[in-house]
Amino acid sequence: MSISKWIGASLGWSFGGPIGAIIGLALGSIVDAMSNGKQNPLLGQGQQRRRRPNYRTQRQKPQTQSGDFEVSLLILASIVIKADGNQDQRELDYVRKQFSKMYGKERANHAFKLFKNIGKQKISMRQVCLQIKQMMDHPSRLQLLHFLFGIAKADGFVTDNEVRKIFTMSGYLGISNRDFESIKAMFYNSRENAYKILEIDKSATDDEVKKAYRRMAKKYHPDKVIHLGKEHQEGAEEKFRQVQEAYETIQNERGF
Repeated sequence: MSISKWIGASLGWSFGGPIGAIIGLALGSIVDAMSNGKQNPLLGQGQQRRRRPNYRTQRQKPQTQSGDFEVSLLILASIVIKADGNQDQRELDYVRKQFSKMYGKERANHAFKLFKNIGKQKISMRQVCLQIKQMMDHPSRLQLLHFLFGIAKADGFVTDNEVRKIFTMSGYLGISNRDFESIKAMFYNSRENAYKILEIDKSATDDEVKKAYRRMAKKYHPDKVIHLGKEHQEGAEEKFRQVQEAYETIQNERGF
């Protein structure tokens, strides 16, 4: 497969704007190695080639595809991993493991090569996040945030620097503080976090708790990201399970 077809089959809206520049530079550093061996799709294997939208003039969000989500995830993950001043091997292993689980070993290995080259670049977090905000739907952005906290927690705990970095990202991504705190609470063990996950105060009435649960279950339902492909359903199901567990924790605590 030629490089042009390879890229065309892999990326949609993400191969444009600041993300396109980052991916182009990363690809350029591995093209020589790829040309000496068998060339396989790096991202979004088997996807139909799509016409690249104009990042500057695109007004309506196109439906985010798996390859676009994957590229966004690679770039933001590289920023989070460097947030505490070093690349912890456990965090790198987490990224590789998750990509293998989602995309299969071969595609994950290709993606990880790209990931390592992205990590060598100086990236404008603001520009990248603003492009993602403009082009990606809200449920997919919430899924990105959940994965980033998973990376930060891979070494056993989330550092203050990592929290600040992800918080800044969430603002650029157009994610509200309440949604940020909800997803963040999923990575900490505390009874109070059950309320944070449901985006309510501990003083909420039982009826308000039930209403909040229905609202959050709808917001985090796996069907919200079904367009990303089955490879992303497990992560979405994890968020959904945590909402259910938060509700059950409050139920047991209050006895209703």
